[in-house]
Amino acid sequence: MKKFLLSKYLSFYLSGFILLCLVLCYFLIPSFQEFLDQTINVILEEDKERTREYFKQFGIWGPLAIIVFIILQMFLIIFPSLIPIIVSVMAYGFWLGLLISLTGFVIASTLGYYIGKQLKNAFLIRIIGEDKMKKMNFWISNYSFGTVVLFRISPFLSTDAISFIAGMMEMSYKKFIYATLTGMIPLSIGVGYFSEDISKLEDGLYWLGVVGLVSYGIYVYIDHKKRLN
Repeated sequence: MKKFLLSKYLSFYLSGFILLCLVLCYFLIPSFQEFLDQTINVILEEDKERTREYFKQFGIWGPLAIIVFIILQMFLIIFPSLIPIIVSVMAYGFWLGLLISLTGFVIASTLGYYIGKQLKNAFLIRIIGEDKMKKMNFWISNYSFGTVVLFRISPFLSTDAISFIAGMMEMSYKKFIYATLTGMIPLSIGVGYFSEDISKLEDGLYWLGVVGLVSYGIYVYIDHKKRLN
């Protein structure tokens, strides 16, 4: 029973551990506290010029820090994956910001995929149960590409969970990363575009999610008709 609970809530425990480490660093290391406070204040001001000037002083370490945060965010389940895209675009402009965030997501997705590949199905069954496992196996086996694209393009779904699941279900890595880019590129462009005006971001994310779900429904319907024929 203890092993089951440990595996079931592993992501929560890991997230809590990382957050605890960050909180301890914040209160125990004054320089880290000052840096974090200043960075948050600069971002919240929504002044693009000041944000870009602030990040410019870090040189190559600025983009690397964003990429590292995207990788850590894979385990910090309470942080939306959209945050680094918004920060990256604000700090480095539209195209360079997209390139930085997409690089981070490809690296994080690859790590998640191979971690899932190592965990295998036995671990997955303990986490979600045999019945749900069969349903997930159906969707990954029959609509793996479209399922990954949906999770990547929709702001409302867990983009990190699908990396682990695709690895566990032994989906082809080439197919997985291609589907990841197919979903993440339009999502990143949409988030980058709407983050130019933060007041429009919420409505923009809503429409991105709706378009993603409708597109997936059409994809499944067409594929199902082909299988019947």
